[in-house]
Amino acid sequence: MTDANALLAQAERQCQLRGVRFTPIRRRVLEMITGASGGLKAYELLDRLAVEHAAARPPTVYRALDFLIEQGLVHRIESLNAYVACPCPEHAHGFQLLICRHCGRVEELHLDDVNAQLSAQARDLGFRVERQTIELLGSCDLCLTAAARA
Repeated sequence: MTDANALLAQAERQCQLRGVRFTPIRRRVLEMITGASGGLKAYELLDRLAVEHAAARPPTVYRALDFLIEQGLVHRIESLNAYVACPCPEHAHGFQLLICRHCGRVEELHLDDVNAQLSAQARDLGFRVERQTIELLGSCDLCLTAAARA
């Protein structure tokens, strides 16, 4: 089973356990995101989906994305306004994203101590964190190697 197939199977199991519907459109949007090398924007998803489903409109994609985010299957890359599949949706804690500014590759980290420190500091200042997005923009090894060869 490939990583994409494993993620889709896990998403299906997770939705079943939670009693939520993993509709064909939601599944297809997740497949598209999972199959991308980097993040996909909502309108890129819409263009791809419209080829298969002529009735697909922006609300169709945004509803599917909202569902996938709510279930922890997809993350929104705030700085790019794009979406990437979560490689470990069973991880219930915060995450950090490493984003290559050259090729768009996205890697997910789970540094729970970073999240705990930020939450503690916020609490000490009388602030309740509702959502946390940590994105680190830089260059991946492949792009650094390619630049060094050029």
